[in-house]
Amino acid sequence: MMGSAQRKEIHVDMCKIAPSMMCTDFLDLKHVVDTFIDEQIDYLHMDIMDGHYVPNFTLGVGFCKSLYEYTDIPLDIHLMIDNPDEHIDTFSPFTGSVLSFHPEINPQPSETLQRIKDSGLRPGLVLKPDLPLDWVKPFLPGVELLNVMTVHPGYAGQSLVPGTIEKLAASAAWVERAGLHVEIEVDGNVSWTHAPAMRAAGAGVFVTGTSSIFSTEGSLRDNIGRFRKILSPSA
Repeated sequence: MMGSAQRKEIHVDMCKIAPSMMCTDFLDLKHVVDTFIDEQIDYLHMDIMDGHYVPNFTLGVGFCKSLYEYTDIPLDIHLMIDNPDEHIDTFSPFTGSVLSFHPEINPQPSETLQRIKDSGLRPGLVLKPDLPLDWVKPFLPGVELLNVMTVHPGYAGQSLVPGTIEKLAASAAWVERAGLHVEIEVDGNVSWTHAPAMRAAGAGVFVTGTSSIFSTEGSLRDNIGRFRKILSPSA
């Protein structure tokens, strides 16, 4: 079992792959995670849905605990739930993990971000397609990761929402101008086709799913290699 002191060090100046664990083959989970360890994957993206904020149900705390104890790959926990404040303590044992929430349903996002940080987690916000960038700007000084969604929250396999790559670019540019130390994550249809434009727009963390590394076009290991080549500055 890996202790929190052994968590991988995070570098914000490089592109990172964050496989969406809701897209994995659960019958082959150990092999999948072992492959991620061998390939030095940067994050494990955990979509936590409650059936209220979004109609779907997905991963839970027990799943996070199993992965946290098995590997030192940091967890990137994306809460799609109505009441994130009530569950910060639930996720606090996963020290060093990112915990992101949707701020528009929260009356005091700044207080929630501080509580996340005080609990030993890395605070993050999620910007869904229909939430303006201006809405989250006041809270970004207290954020370590901004997840810019390019599909609507709730389901895998959706088409890219028009205008979201431009919104991604605007988000990355604003963070840079403000001099903030915030990772820019892109989440939604991060495909072979869209990934280069997302990288050019300023994304640093890529939530990958069925349109890329979990594609049936190749093996998981081959798909990871293909995706890294796509993200290469020389590609």
